Amino acid sequence: MNDWPDGWSDDNRSDRYGRGSAGAQPESARVMRQVRRGPAAPAPGQGAPPYGAGVPRQPSYVDGQGHDEGQGYDNGYDSGYNTGHVYGNGPGGPQGPGGGGDAYPRRPAPNWRRRIKWTAITLVTAMVVVSVGTYFWADSKLHRDVDLSKVIDRPETGEGTNYLIVGSDSRAGMSAEEKKKLHTGSAEGKRTDSMMILHTGSNGSTLLSLPRDSNVTIPKFQGSESGKIKGPLGPNKLNAAYAFDGPTLLVRTIEYNTGLHIDHYVEIGFAGFAGIVDAVGGVEMTLDQGFKDKYSGADFKAGKQTLNGEQALAFVRTRHAFAASDLQRTKNQQKFLAALAHQVATPSTVLNPFKLYPTMGAGLDSLVVDKDMSLWDLADMFWAMKGVTSGDGTSMNMPISGFAGGNLVWDKAKVKTLVNELKNDEKVTVSGN
Repeated sequence: MNDWPDGWSDDNRSDRYGRGSAGAQPESARVMRQVRRGPAAPAPGQGAPPYGAGVPRQPSYVDGQGHDEGQGYDNGYDSGYNTGHVYGNGPGGPQGPGGGGDAYPRRPAPNWRRRIKWTAITLVTAMVVVSVGTYFWADSKLHRDVDLSKVIDRPETGEGTNYLIVGSDSRAGMSAEEKKKLHTGSAEGKRTDSMMILHTGSNGSTLLSLPRDSNVTIPKFQGSESGKIKGPLGPNKLNAAYAFDGPTLLVRTIEYNTGLHIDHYVEIGFAGFAGIVDAVGGVEMTLDQGFKDKYSGADFKAGKQTLNGEQALAFVRTRHAFAASDLQRTKNQQKFLAALAHQVATPSTVLNPFKLYPTMGAGLDSLVVDKDMSLWDLADMFWAMKGVTSGDGTSMNMPISGFAGGNLVWDKAKVKTLVNELKNDEKVTVSGN
């Protein structure tokens, strides 16, 4: 029996070149039949096998699509290229067999309430930590060297709080070059160039300047070092009390001559004052007239200008250039303190840690206070002074009635009224010089 299909027996072969051919010439180039994509035409005399009888139907590609006349594979497979997904939602899943969703599942919506809550907690915690750290850092810098408990025969405490603010000519820690630059000289010991009483209370604040040349009686006192009772020392200039026995005798002398109880003591020296001014980047001032003073090193022209630490120190120390001498100096000191307090309290300083901390460091490092002074007391003093110098309180000189041997004599009647108003925390009605 012949296993070849009909028409393929050896007897029916034509003479062709090749294996088993009888001809000696090679056959001509064959022409490949075009392959029609789609259902194959049945061979002549033979019907097409039915679909599913061992021959799977193949998809045709029409217009570049993997389907025939809009239909996909009969087995349900979708290539995914027409939807942008390599794997569809069918049985194959998002990432191969066994999946059951999109290729990239959606992330849950952020919980903004939770995020805001934790952000707020973090910020508050950071602020608390910084605040507490700053408080202890600042508190450690205060020099609580003055013991007011050693002051004897003190008047009764009145309403409100009285701060004695002293600017001394202390040269402690200054080099010879710094003394020359700041025109401080090299005198031994310490003296007071400025003295002010700041009263704070429910009826506003009052800043009262005490001229250093005020004619006062230095009463008997207990020596700060020896503990022995000394004095009285007779009429003298007010700043002599500080030169004789330091802060405690100065407090004792002021209380004796005014009858006003001093609650806290604050002192700053030359170098510290200049350092604060430089730390805030200078203080802007407008001078009505220019002046010079070889003793303080002052050399100013009229108009608006920014004073650095050296210039500021010369400005608040100058008295020889004025006919009113010490009275004009106290007015200039109050004017400068107003400008300095305004500069320190501006947002550019308070909100800038690179200016705030150097300013606080320069100020606190140079302050000498009493043993009972807290940072809260110091803050109260600063804000009260800022309020006064900004026009929210009273700023004045001690009332003067005349001169005695070159010293300024206080007006006793006005001083008595003024002290009573301050002790009772009443609105001040007395005017000063």
